[in-house]
Amino acid sequence: MDFQQGLITTIHEYGVTSGSKENLLANLNKRPTSILIPCLFEEFSKPALTTIKNCLKELAGLNKLVIALSATSINQAQQAKAFFQDMPFPVHVQWTDSPAVLDLLEIQEQNGLELVVPQGKGWAVWQGIGIASQTSDVIGLFDADIKTFKPSYPLRLLQPLLDNSHGLSYVKAFYSRLSHENNSMQGRVTRLFVGPLLTGLEKLLGSGPYLQYLQAFRYPLSGEFAFSKDLAINLRIPCNWELEIGLLSEVYRKVQMSQIAQVDLGLFDHKHQSIGNSSNQGLQRMCSEIFTTILRGLMENQSQLLTTSQLSTLEVLYTQIGEERVQQFAIDSAINEIPYDRHAEELIVHRFSSLIKPSANEFLKSPITKQLPSWSRVLSFESNFQNDLKTAGTI
Repeated sequence: MDFQQGLITTIHEYGVTSGSKENLLANLNKRPTSILIPCLFEEFSKPALTTIKNCLKELAGLNKLVIALSATSINQAQQAKAFFQDMPFPVHVQWTDSPAVLDLLEIQEQNGLELVVPQGKGWAVWQGIGIASQTSDVIGLFDADIKTFKPSYPLRLLQPLLDNSHGLSYVKAFYSRLSHENNSMQGRVTRLFVGPLLTGLEKLLGSGPYLQYLQAFRYPLSGEFAFSKDLAINLRIPCNWELEIGLLSEVYRKVQMSQIAQVDLGLFDHKHQSIGNSSNQGLQRMCSEIFTTILRGLMENQSQLLTTSQLSTLEVLYTQIGEERVQQFAIDSAINEIPYDRHAEELIVHRFSSLIKPSANEFLKSPITKQLPSWSRVLSFESNFQNDLKTAGTI
């Protein structure tokens, strides 16, 4: 049995209880809570979102469901709104890239607020936080493509924040990423890149506080997390693939370790990205952006910058550790009788290794990244901006 605790609190799945929906519903009535789902319109044609909707219907005490929708037409936005019309709580579909929203954000550029950024998940999450934080004290975020979604996911993710006596501000999910079709291991960027990379950086730089913090998370790239309103509105929101690891850096700056927890959601599966044919595609692009985000975090939080010779050493260390991890995953898979292609995984490690130097060199040319400003900053300048944004994104 795993009882391990570390730098941050770990909430295990011991399998001795299915959790109490009744307790969750009672607590939802005590502390207003929103669930935020950033969503592409294409997800409405897939079964995962229907599964998610049916599970969320059981949360009758939810204060609000916010769908941060990316759509190309008002017809798509209306279809999304109709999809959620029978929920037992208020649902707000925020059309994040509507003409009115784009116009509103562009106007703020003239006032020195950089709100026009690549329209990815970070863009959607930032808008969703703005809407959800108007009426809720707790905000939980789930992706729209979770094939294995079940009622225990929101129950376990939200419960730690609903009881103020726990003193928590941020809860992040971890899980076993297994393919829904054949039970094979997924989560390649976490398993084959981030894990070996952080171990290599520790060997190279020593066990600094920021690296210890990142390594405390069992799944640092999980897209499912929950936070208090006070924390949510004070975080700068990263864009592109760096959202999850970038948010961890923001949380590191804002709260004490005792206010952070991670919770086991069990088995988990959602859609998988391809490796990509170049460093600007698929998982390779993801790894490049994650690496530069970690480099920026080292500069901000440990005042450390890698030299050219250290980058060469890191490339060697990463490759060695990555190959050792592949061997460990092969043994783990064999004993659990799940399919595993060791050769293919080692090729991925070498592909990822080739990204380290180019990514770092590109980062050093422009180490400042675009981040959406915290909502506390926006509201200090334009106190009615949440209402303006909600109106612009309402169908």
